[in-house]
Amino acid sequence: MTSLRPAAESASLTDHLRHWARHRPQQRAFSHVDFPDSAPTGVHRALGWRALDARARAVADRLVQIASPGERAALVMPQGLDYAAGFLGCLYARVIAVPLFGPQVPGHEGRLAAVLADCEPACLLSDSSMARAMGEFIRERGLPEVPVVPVDQLPVQRGGFIDSGEPSGASEPDDIAYLQYTSGSTRSPAGVMISHANVVANARQAIDAFIADPDAATTVGWLPLFHDMGLVLSIAAPVVGGFPSVLMDPSAFLQDPARWLRLLGSYEGTVSAAPNFAYDYCVARTDPALVDELRLDRVRVLINGSEPVRAGTVDRFHATFAPAGLDPAAHCPAYGLAEATVFVTASSRDEPSSAVACDADALTEGRIEETSDEAADEATAVLVPCGVPVGQELRIVGRNGAVLPQGRVGEIQLRGPNIGLGYWKRAGLTAETFGFGAAGDWLRTGDLGALHEGRLLVTGRLKDVLIVDGRNHYPQDIEETVQTAVPLIRRDHLAAFGVTRADDAGEDLIVVAEHRRDTRPMPEDTQNAERVVRAAISARHGLRLGSLLLVPPGSVPRTSSGKVSRAAARACFLDGGFGTR
Repeated sequence: MTSLRPAAESASLTDHLRHWARHRPQQRAFSHVDFPDSAPTGVHRALGWRALDARARAVADRLVQIASPGERAALVMPQGLDYAAGFLGCLYARVIAVPLFGPQVPGHEGRLAAVLADCEPACLLSDSSMARAMGEFIRERGLPEVPVVPVDQLPVQRGGFIDSGEPSGASEPDDIAYLQYTSGSTRSPAGVMISHANVVANARQAIDAFIADPDAATTVGWLPLFHDMGLVLSIAAPVVGGFPSVLMDPSAFLQDPARWLRLLGSYEGTVSAAPNFAYDYCVARTDPALVDELRLDRVRVLINGSEPVRAGTVDRFHATFAPAGLDPAAHCPAYGLAEATVFVTASSRDEPSSAVACDADALTEGRIEETSDEAADEATAVLVPCGVPVGQELRIVGRNGAVLPQGRVGEIQLRGPNIGLGYWKRAGLTAETFGFGAAGDWLRTGDLGALHEGRLLVTGRLKDVLIVDGRNHYPQDIEETVQTAVPLIRRDHLAAFGVTRADDAGEDLIVVAEHRRDTRPMPEDTQNAERVVRAAISARHGLRLGSLLLVPPGSVPRTSSGKVSRAAARACFLDGGFGTR
């Protein structure tokens, strides 16, 4: 097997795809695993590199008939091989891809309509199972009607892009490859313009960080392909590195997380990624009898890109699956965001770092002061390092714009070849966030963090922080206190935020939390929960709780990538959506 790879730094994803189609035509490239009738091991469908390239070129053949270079094509189809072919076909045709989802994703119909209105696609790439529903969705929402292309019905035929060795009018490195719409956890979704050079650079950074030997690696992913990490880890990095990618649907994971765990152990050198909630979900939903059947000794890397990564989550996952051979060094905390394509920092498997116990009072004042493990109590905040920058520069900046030294909390700012071109049709927001136009400009991430012994500690989102009496309070810390104090509350299904008091004399702390599905709390349960939470927050954070709202499962707003949207929860509270105003 040849390990030669395209050498040119300017090589695009389609350059790499074409390379592997020539040099490894029959080698397995992308696989999709479906789970019909609750099949535990699933049904596998695979494409070799030549077949994947042919499918992508078939999409390009159709696109060049209905869209011009620079126009947009929205991907609104289920997760699978057609999604990957559709995305790569857009790049071949020089049409800007917009990775999205179909109207079958519950609770996100409004976001889908808003993004379609914003990106103004020339066509929609779907499949035969969803094409009609997508057409109806467009009409019901009053959106402009455009062609809906069922990718799974496109013929792979000779001629056009299929037989051309080098398609004419190839894209330039700085041309827009796709629009990555942000998850909308702190504001309405905005489309980040990712260039061909950006995505290849970030794919290489991911390979450098997580994959020691591309010839002995396989990515296994259930993260949505419309999500930045799902797209880069499951499509871009495998195409650049020439290694296999195994896909499964997010709903298949949620129905039974053991499906993902089995797939992780089905390959050598497995690399995958998931947020905090998924690791906790595996612990809660996996039958202990299954653990002995798993082969997690084959897993090389499990990326955790949550903001921030929780030490308790890492510990629980390791304790549960260590009997299956899981190496503790496999868990790699990382940090990233859509504006940087996705990956920014990563922990090294070869130099794993332990959690940092910080003085909680110093942290609220913007300082990292490490304490001893023995002192871990209400006065301690535990942070998990997210590693070091990979192929890019990172700095921490204070409110006055000055670069802060190690151990001081400020805004995380970035510079590197993976930083996007700005926001689609949002010049003002682009100038504010990306700051293009002056030498030495850095991306403002809106995230807070500090450098400790050269590694990044993420402390929270700038827009989420509650500032009381000049001290910073991070909502995720308050949420952890609340869900730990009251077993009635569903873990990771709550939002803490501040609202201005009626007398304008500061902010009230509000916590909206879903109760567990197996409970039906009575009024006295709610009152008791609020009393316990009030005492816990006062003791742990020195804050006064305004109110705790216990709401039914599914009530707390979440982004399309599964994160709790504190901004949407706050807006819902102010609008009386939780029955509070």
